[in-house]
Amino acid sequence: MSIFNVHSGKLKDNKGWKIGRGIYSSKLLHFTVEMDNLDAKDWIPRDGETLLTRESHIFYVFGYKHPDNRVFAFLKYIPSNLKSIFPIRFLRQKWKLGNIELARPEKLYTAKNYQTFSETFRRRFPNYLYSCPYLNKEVLSVPYENIERVYLPNECLQKLVKRDKKDRLQKEAVELVSLLSNESQVALEDFGIHGSVGLNMHSVYSDIDLVVYGSQNFRKLERTVDRLVGEGRLKYVFTKKIDRARKHRGRYEDRRFVYNAVRKPEEINAQYGRFRYMPIKNVTFSCMVVDDSENMFRPAIYQIRNYQPDDPASELTEEQVPTKVLSMIGYYRNVARQREGIKVSGTLECVENVETGEAYHQVVVGTATREKEYIEPLLR
Repeated sequence: MSIFNVHSGKLKDNKGWKIGRGIYSSKLLHFTVEMDNLDAKDWIPRDGETLLTRESHIFYVFGYKHPDNRVFAFLKYIPSNLKSIFPIRFLRQKWKLGNIELARPEKLYTAKNYQTFSETFRRRFPNYLYSCPYLNKEVLSVPYENIERVYLPNECLQKLVKRDKKDRLQKEAVELVSLLSNESQVALEDFGIHGSVGLNMHSVYSDIDLVVYGSQNFRKLERTVDRLVGEGRLKYVFTKKIDRARKHRGRYEDRRFVYNAVRKPEEINAQYGRFRYMPIKNVTFSCMVVDDSENMFRPAIYQIRNYQPDDPASELTEEQVPTKVLSMIGYYRNVARQREGIKVSGTLECVENVETGEAYHQVVVGTATREKEYIEPLLR
């Protein structure tokens, strides 16, 4: 798989090419980095990339803004022999990455579990907790010095395509990506695969978890999947109410798949430390989406207008009215398009430019401080 091996050595790939600005060629299948030399100019972490730590935890990179020498990420798997230190429920299934047996929490994305993870890491692995001066809170993150390997979805897919011996699921994954690439005219290099298939630790029951790079490619793929469903070549899978709005889950033959978007390097406009975020209060309201051009990514960004409070506690001064909704929860990506209404429950924040002092307000969904934060599409 495409990996960063973290140990002594000079910054190079297996062909001696320098890696710059996080733009990864499909030819760069393996490269090593010396930890002391690894910084933002050498690897720009992107949402959904997988981190294997020295303690054998598996984290997924979250978003695109990260401090120097550490990565904001969420915990996905832990080594089975550490289950007893996490007071949460785990799935019965086990996964194996090489010779490492892994366990997965039954619920990954709840505020309660996040707080439990944080408390456990504070006791056992305190360097994973980072007190962020811009978010004004302590958050889970992975220090560069603790990273053993980084798996890039696009390179995982390239390796899978070139693999001589594929099992049934791997063959289906390659067939599906080839179909989607040919039908959408999105280049194969703009696809990736992650999840258990990308890490080669899948079972016969695993889903195919796809990545498409770039907002325009995502919209092309979205239209293509809809057309292929209409032609009977694919089927949608709706297990939850919001799936009907997102239409990101489907079935190819007898195999379930899901696809999500990741920014291309040139689409990354976030800069850690540029803004300071100050929470004000919890709000519930309805509004209209006026810009959906970044709603497919994580965090999902919705530019909004027509703020309508749902209760007296959500009433705001004119200055506090938000112009933007951000979802830190991937589930609420792409749930509404331009000129569509949404109902939101989240935390109102004041966002201040550190250099200029200029400020605006936004609402964040997925603060890990309470459970009832959401975005729901409103019927037309």
